[in-house]
Amino acid sequence: MKRREFLLNSTAVMGGSILMGTFAGPALAQETPVSGGTLIWGHSETTQNLDMHQTGTASSGRVLQNIHSSIVTVDKDLNVIPGLAESFEVAPDGLTYTFKLRPNVKFHNGATMTSADVKYSFERCKDPATGAVNFEVFNNVAAIETPDDLTVVIKMSAVNAPFLSRLAENGAGVVMPVDSGPTQGTNPMGAGPFKFVSYEVGTVVKMARFDDYWEGPAYLDAVEAREITEPTTRLTGLRTGELHMINDIPLDRVGELEADATLQVKKWFPLNFDFINMNHTYEPFQNSKVRIAFDMIIDKEALMQGALWGQGATTASPSFPTSASYNKDLVQRKQDIEGAKALLAEAGYPEGSLNIVFKATTNYPYHIETAQILVEWFKMAGVNLTIEQLTWADWLSQCWVDKDYQMTMMNFFTLWEPDFLYYSVWNSEGAFNYRAVKDPKIDELTKQARITVDDVARADIYKQVQQQIFDEAHDVLLWFRNGTIGAQTKVMGLDTVVHPNGSNLNFHKVWLSA
Repeated sequence: MKRREFLLNSTAVMGGSILMGTFAGPALAQETPVSGGTLIWGHSETTQNLDMHQTGTASSGRVLQNIHSSIVTVDKDLNVIPGLAESFEVAPDGLTYTFKLRPNVKFHNGATMTSADVKYSFERCKDPATGAVNFEVFNNVAAIETPDDLTVVIKMSAVNAPFLSRLAENGAGVVMPVDSGPTQGTNPMGAGPFKFVSYEVGTVVKMARFDDYWEGPAYLDAVEAREITEPTTRLTGLRTGELHMINDIPLDRVGELEADATLQVKKWFPLNFDFINMNHTYEPFQNSKVRIAFDMIIDKEALMQGALWGQGATTASPSFPTSASYNKDLVQRKQDIEGAKALLAEAGYPEGSLNIVFKATTNYPYHIETAQILVEWFKMAGVNLTIEQLTWADWLSQCWVDKDYQMTMMNFFTLWEPDFLYYSVWNSEGAFNYRAVKDPKIDELTKQARITVDDVARADIYKQVQQQIFDEAHDVLLWFRNGTIGAQTKVMGLDTVVHPNGSNLNFHKVWLSA
């Protein structure tokens, strides 16, 4: 309790002052890359599903990013650029997309990629029977034509302005070999720099270099993603040399590692956003006054310092801070305990009448810290908040799938693309709408954005969506969290690992010095 009280009264500088892509560690001379060796990566999370179409977790995506390639991708500024397609063209009316594929791209099974593989992959993602989380990307696709082996023509039934950028995230744009779907969950196969070797559930994923990778073979022979969710254990493995690198340095130890000349630290902003969720099927949370009151109970800056050790920056919007659609005019509600009590009473819930269970996953220790701090503030507001700690698998089962919770907390990664973010998370039909939010205004705005081809006008629509989320307090936005990697000094090319989306990790250009 003393640590938390100290932090809650701290005047430490906000994590928002950290520039994207900062790097700390010993000054290493540039060396010529060498091939060989197995990188042992201490992965902070558990891989949930090996089928790239079906997985909805960033933890799985970080591994599968190395196994698959996408038809298009993004550059460091999040502009869509060619991937497996060497070029693409959009018709002036926005209804036809033509992709010219790279010749001689090989899959891990030795087959050469053709337009048939693209057609198969996209139709599989669109098929409701697949259970793909990005199925709605293809809702307006009327036909996929393959006039020759290296040409794919997609005909749309209606304009979908974000279509290309949605394909730039591997889940939707990934290309798999024809008929490989039934085995993707147990033997993922694509055209990425590493091929799948094995998976011991909850323990380790092993990948080996794919020598025929279309961008040239990786330097590493192999990568082992050891799943170590306990932060201290992960850090100990790095310090003893058992691990070459870890992601998610324990939040309270980042500064310590930055000062250690025997290790490297890569830090970037942002990794993800965090928000507190209220289940809209639960009667009290169907009342916006209750949701707003709960927002008013929370001091976001103090919570960020106390639970996140200042490793981030508070935000009222989930949009990427560099995005044109980021609504910078939104300001988080200040903590107002007395105002919250009055609003709850007005909504029919006087002091002592609300008993709320907060389900938090131990997969993210700072979620537990957050819940523990919230208990005290909610008690001050006359709300009895109790914590139920869940494993990651149990959280996914209870909160994500069954929606069996009253209040919880989650973080989202890689949602840099505003359609992916706002349609998936807040549209009533969105694949990630596990809170059962049903707001006709948001539904209409997110649909309108899809047919708005002018970039400025579309960004303005998303700003309106953010305003509506805030006004109705559908969720309580907390902060952007910093991303961190700790590594041995022998790990080279660390500056190439983090994908522009801030979440995915790619080991194509990483190598181990002698």
